[in-house]
Amino acid sequence: MNEGDTGVYIGLDLGTSGLKGVAVAPDGTVIAQGGAVYPTHRPAPGACEQSPQSWITAAGSVTAQLRKKAAPQRWRGIGLSAMIPTLVTARPGGEPAGPAVTWQDSRADARGEQLRERCGGDRLYRATGQWVDGRYLLPMFLRVADDEPARAASATWLLAAKDYLFGWLTGEIATDPSTAAGFGCYRLETGAWDGEVIAATAALAGAAVPALPSLPPVLPSTACRPLRGEIARRLGCDPIPVCLGAADSVLGALGLGVRHPGQVAYIAGTSNVIMGVADRPRLDPDHRFLVTPLAEPGGWGLEMDLLATGSAIRWLAGLFGTGMDEAALVALAAGVDPRDAPLVLPYLGPGEQGALWDPRLRGAFVGLELCHGRRHLARGLVNGIVLESRRCLAVLDETGQFGREIRAAGGSAADPAFRADLADATGRRVGLPGGRGADGSARGAAVLAALAIDGARPGLEPAGPAAGPDPGRAAVWDGLWAAYEQARHAISAHGHAGVRAPLRPGQAGQT
Repeated sequence: MNEGDTGVYIGLDLGTSGLKGVAVAPDGTVIAQGGAVYPTHRPAPGACEQSPQSWITAAGSVTAQLRKKAAPQRWRGIGLSAMIPTLVTARPGGEPAGPAVTWQDSRADARGEQLRERCGGDRLYRATGQWVDGRYLLPMFLRVADDEPARAASATWLLAAKDYLFGWLTGEIATDPSTAAGFGCYRLETGAWDGEVIAATAALAGAAVPALPSLPPVLPSTACRPLRGEIARRLGCDPIPVCLGAADSVLGALGLGVRHPGQVAYIAGTSNVIMGVADRPRLDPDHRFLVTPLAEPGGWGLEMDLLATGSAIRWLAGLFGTGMDEAALVALAAGVDPRDAPLVLPYLGPGEQGALWDPRLRGAFVGLELCHGRRHLARGLVNGIVLESRRCLAVLDETGQFGREIRAAGGSAADPAFRADLADATGRRVGLPGGRGADGSARGAAVLAALAIDGARPGLEPAGPAAGPDPGRAAVWDGLWAAYEQARHAISAHGHAGVRAPLRPGQAGQT
């Protein structure tokens, strides 16, 4: 069979700022890539919304880009990945009722705390593997019911972003276990919705919502349904299978070949995800990591998400102007000794959902001097991201389950200097599988589609040499860590004064 006749698998990743797509050959080669951005709207303090129609437009644009290098006659199927948790309130046919509320939206913090108090935060964590707060879908819906009761009452379904996209492509509403984890009521032990949490949510909604909208049925990530005929014609392909897929963090790990217990994935994007693979749903007594079902049965991700990493880099690059982007800012930082930069606490989310998990945290620059220029500010921000990554990896070390290697992808991790910093600060080797830099989550979606449709397991593209830790540089990062933690404690104490916050047991004084 000629290369031009070989089937390919399409992966679509519905991300925070845009949709990315890849076409992957059975041997793992990425033969086509595409991308399209969509706007985010911030109509009120803490608000972060998108139009689901923008996602559909982006899907059409990306598939058109893929068709140019991968003829649609070769497409064997489509796999899906998406950001979580992002809420779509939907009417009976799956049409959205109002804009989607993305995971960056912080308006439901109070509702998240109420749900956690009613159900018991520790009980929720033991049942769901999640420390449920205002960024989960049930509290998000309660906030919608408070502010837009007519919209809430008109909703028949509560969907995540990928659920909506899957429904548009196939005509069927469904979710997968990893996406279900973002609702705040998915029981790891049974693989079903927790009726007590749903009832508590309905009670908190009160008379504003006569009946809580339905949650989608939970199917395996490998479940496939045919592409609707009208959508196939619109995308220019046959009515091929659509694989339900999984959360972007889960498929980002799969796209890196991180699928076996003891492996660690580092996925840099709008947020940075640190995920270790375990063979059972191992819980942390202090709730410092989440437990996420992986796409392949029997695998579990111990996950920490640094909320405002890539977005913080883009923010600072935007302030610098002159057309600087994320990659340019990370490269600018590489030219500065880490010790010469001011301290930067990178909590621009606001809040944090890494090992600290504190919605009150705010970003700060500490120790600015007149001698500091743009490159020093860039270096300080990169330092802060590396040090928060160090914190998360140290938590994984406490489990005794993980080796000394990281597989990284995306955003800042594409820069060799960043990977070297991460290696020196954490004492781990940091590799970058996939030489072409394709979006890891989109690639993972394509890999899962290949497994689901044909039982195939596309391999990884050749990678360059991994960055190894330099013992001499480790001392530098130890010193930076001590100063960073001193600043964090001082600033957090000031910012937390008089503020009631939903801390987790064991979090006070955590380092």
